[in-house]
Amino acid sequence: MRAVVAVLLFVTAVHAAMWGVLRDKQSAPDFKGILPSVSYAPFEGTGHPDVDNIPSVEKIRADLKTLSRMTRAIRLYSSTGGVELVPPIAAEFGLKVTVGAWIDKNSERNEREIQAAISLAKRNSNVNGVVVGNETIYRGEQKVDDLIELIKQVKKSVNVPVTTGEIWNIWRDNPKLASSVDFIAAHVLPYWENFTDKQAVDQAVYLYGLLREQFPGKRIVIAEFGWPSAGYNLKNAEPGTFEQAVVLRNFVTRAEAIGMEYNIVEAIDQPWKFFEGGVGPYWGILNAAREPKFSWTGPVVNENYWKLATIAVLVGILLSLPILRLAQPTIMQALVLSAASAGVGTWAATVFAYWEGHYFVFGSAFALTLGLILLIPLVLIAMARIEEIAAIAFGRKPRRLIVKGEPVAPATIGENVSFPKVSIHIPAYFEPPEMLKQTLDAVARLDYPNFECVVIINNTPDPEFWQPIQDHCRALGERFVFINAEKVEGFKAGALRIAMARTAVDAEIIGIIDADYVVQPDWLKDLVPVFADPRVGLVQAPQDHRDGDTSLMHYIMNGEYAGFFDIGMVQRNEANSIIVHGTMCLIRRAAMDIAGGWAGDTICEDTDLGLAIIEHGWLTHYTNHRYGHGLLPDTYEAFKKQRHRWAYGGFQIVKKHWRRFLPGASRLSPDQKREFALGWLNWLGAESLGVLVAILNLIWVPIVAFAGIAIPDKILTLPIIAAFVVSLMHFMILYRLRVPVKWGQMLGAMVAAMSVQWTVSRAVANGLITEHLPFARTSKGGLSRMSIEFQAFWEAVIGVLLLVGAAVLIVTNSQKEVREIYIFAAVLVLESLPFLSAVAIAILESSRINSFEFWRYAGVRSAELIGLRPVAMPTVTGASQPVASEVRREAS
Repeated sequence: MRAVVAVLLFVTAVHAAMWGVLRDKQSAPDFKGILPSVSYAPFEGTGHPDVDNIPSVEKIRADLKTLSRMTRAIRLYSSTGGVELVPPIAAEFGLKVTVGAWIDKNSERNEREIQAAISLAKRNSNVNGVVVGNETIYRGEQKVDDLIELIKQVKKSVNVPVTTGEIWNIWRDNPKLASSVDFIAAHVLPYWENFTDKQAVDQAVYLYGLLREQFPGKRIVIAEFGWPSAGYNLKNAEPGTFEQAVVLRNFVTRAEAIGMEYNIVEAIDQPWKFFEGGVGPYWGILNAAREPKFSWTGPVVNENYWKLATIAVLVGILLSLPILRLAQPTIMQALVLSAASAGVGTWAATVFAYWEGHYFVFGSAFALTLGLILLIPLVLIAMARIEEIAAIAFGRKPRRLIVKGEPVAPATIGENVSFPKVSIHIPAYFEPPEMLKQTLDAVARLDYPNFECVVIINNTPDPEFWQPIQDHCRALGERFVFINAEKVEGFKAGALRIAMARTAVDAEIIGIIDADYVVQPDWLKDLVPVFADPRVGLVQAPQDHRDGDTSLMHYIMNGEYAGFFDIGMVQRNEANSIIVHGTMCLIRRAAMDIAGGWAGDTICEDTDLGLAIIEHGWLTHYTNHRYGHGLLPDTYEAFKKQRHRWAYGGFQIVKKHWRRFLPGASRLSPDQKREFALGWLNWLGAESLGVLVAILNLIWVPIVAFAGIAIPDKILTLPIIAAFVVSLMHFMILYRLRVPVKWGQMLGAMVAAMSVQWTVSRAVANGLITEHLPFARTSKGGLSRMSIEFQAFWEAVIGVLLLVGAAVLIVTNSQKEVREIYIFAAVLVLESLPFLSAVAIAILESSRINSFEFWRYAGVRSAELIGLRPVAMPTVTGASQPVASEVRREAS
């Protein structure tokens, strides 16, 4: 344990050191002067003058008092709606004011704005200019000639310079407009023109020179220059707090050096400017709380950096503490887990930084909160999978696993050891008689002297199904008890209760096998000795199948089943927390009685009973040696129905048993509670969350594509990609380490596993709104036929919609190239894979390539075409051509 503690301390130290080493520190020219002018808007909620959003005098006075320490003047954009209060208050702090008149298509309101601006210029001696309209030509609100007339109207009425604010290229392309103003107020915002922060200042200086050359002798003012501190990139233009600080400090230094007149946009962040895209609220040199975003002197650093580092390290430590509770973890195991914890800690600090550094309207706050609520369980699932990777790849070998050939009890069966009687129960419902006969014959061959077999056929009135079995049981002898029960309630559990009533009174152990399972002769001989320990209540052997070569679909399905039995069950067994799956199960009769026997209130009666036995403190054991082989579901439809039943039954069990996970409610240990809780979360939760997140993302697509609102990548979309990568690694690494399958079958098993995501999520949804669904028998033995309906219709719909959504995002983002939108599109593609996997298997089932014969023939033909296999040719005698009969004989 000391070594593990040392590992945790080492990782914590490295984590903290990395934060120290990676701290960004950039240099920029110091600026110790006073800014000549900054843009100021006193509004909150909206900036439109007609909206009842009049700022208070106290608020304006507090703002201007703060700004007076930073600038000599302010620029306004309107003269009504409360803005008219600004000039006289600004005079109290010695601030000059450039008054603005907001101009749009509303001529009546335009006149009110103009008259208000004129009035302010006349009544306030600190007004040093009037700007009639802001980017009015660029927005298409006014024609050039009409705007010129408005400018002339104002010029006649005031004694200060009059102009309009426009983007630099509007001035360049409209010399007539330039001639009508007293000075050119040019907006130069390199961000909106896709320049990088490294190019921004050079571009501004270049455009300033260009305007001076085009309009010699004209006063040129850069009326807007700035850089956003947050939001989305625009092609090469990357917003950020460092970028803003460096750009502005470089700009003001250059501007002062060449005598440029300029105005910085803007003084204070305006959270209401969400309509300007992701960067709209973040142009201020002060945040909305009126705090400086950066220092104008010294290195440019993140003032909150060490706070974030502390959060990251502390979260990493807290998530690492459960490692100390693991049973003898190895150094590498602890290293992997603590490193993963540190990674999650860094993500938590990133979430905190985003929440602290951004402004939210109700919709964005709701979306972010919902996203985090869904992401937290996904992160927990990813952590659980990383833990399983670490345990299997770097941890100690399983210690509780029953291994074929190794002793399982202090004393093995011999001449002086009794053979406890085993009663094997085989429930059957409309099962093919020949299949069930094979199962009974295998039981008859068991190498164990003291057993009986109770065959219970329930609710199967057709004598073609039960009569041959009755006859076969008679032929096999008195060990085989046949029961034909009609009107049985409780599905399979009801049938098993009837079997228990007919069980021999001296039977100590109950064995359960499905009607399709052919057991090995040594099943009981090898596993019954485990019950020599009186604490053992149950021993489970894995399922396996003997028809995996029926088709390619069956081949990959069999590979998918194997993963659960060779990976998950082995690991859960270490915590005495296995999932009982009925067939190939041996149960101590006393444990069954104490647990209440077979309950009919869930459709997974075997798992329900197994959990109840564990809750009463019994030990359970597992072996991954195959002691029996059954049949796979006949069709993909049957495969999905079986998975739906398991998931729905699992959710029923969660609802039934969750109270027993409360303190003192059962004999479950903390490790057992953790294993079951994570198991349910990892299976039911992961699949359901995956579907829910995919559907929510689909709903979000039009908002992202057409409203200019992207999803923050570092806190929402990149974690989804990371969780997918972890799941992929979990599947591939553990399959290679634990499951003896080839690469092709492993990849097929991965497709099969993904293909039931929609099925499992539907089962969970059914479990939320219903209490009981009927037991659905899994069709096996070749009696069922493939449905004429396409078995992945809804998966196809959702999968295609996700791909279409990704395409829409890519197309609509081609002009802006916002990185977050491309990442969001990639997430949609990843989320489509489980749905498309179901479509692929449904198509495979009805295609020629599902047949192994097709692949064998294709392989032979390919070998012949490339010359690796000789092709039989007709024999030719001399120079004569063979006759048709000879060709036919040769071909045959």
